[in-house]
Amino acid sequence: MTSAVARRLESLRTKGAIKDIEVANLLGTRPETVSRWNQGRAYPRANTEKTLLELEYIIEQLADFYEPNEARQWIFAPQRLLGGTSPAELIRAGRIDDVMRLVGQLRDAVHL
Repeated sequence: MTSAVARRLESLRTKGAIKDIEVANLLGTRPETVSRWNQGRAYPRANTEKTLLELEYIIEQLADFYEPNEARQWIFAPQRLLGGTSPAELIRAGRIDDVMRLVGQLRDAVHL
């Protein structure tokens, strides 16, 4: 039986083509730690888990109009609406709210 955290990580892999090593980088942890989360041998700290859940939410939103590899590219590519910064850089800097706000704007524009 897989843990809730492992299911979240699987969602990131399938809907966002995001590798575990990239998750570790985005969340400021080690790949070995993410591997232990996948195996149910460890759980993220509360603030890291919050960011993981927010990252999954972002990927879920992007999956509505991007294929998995496109969603991954969007996360790691510089974005004009972020002043040339990538969403990944903002997530690593603890500014995931800025990324969530931009995704909301993109979704609103798509659904006009």
